[in-house]
Amino acid sequence: MSIRIDKNKCISCGKCCNVCPGNLIDKDDENKAFIKYSQECWGCTACLKECPAQAIKYYLAADIGGKGGYLYSKNHGDYMDWYVVSSDNRKYHIKINKKDSNAY
Repeated sequence: MSIRIDKNKCISCGKCCNVCPGNLIDKDDENKAFIKYSQECWGCTACLKECPAQAIKYYLAADIGGKGGYLYSKNHGDYMDWYVVSSDNRKYHIKINKKDSNAY
């Protein structure tokens, strides 16, 4: 599985369901998001970028036996912060100006 959704953090907004290009994310009886067919996830990270609660993590190389590193993001107005957490818990931060990221 390349993504995991933490139902305890999910705020039931449905944004992840709306942006998944494979239509793989749905809501359960408690109105919480879940991935229906994890093996079919493309790893596009669209759901990560839209989740306002940081309830979704993308596990790096999960499909080929990754060693526990993961990625998550936070939106801050015109900026998106990406965090990469390695298997030994080192955290790397990348800050992207959303206005400039699509300038080309």
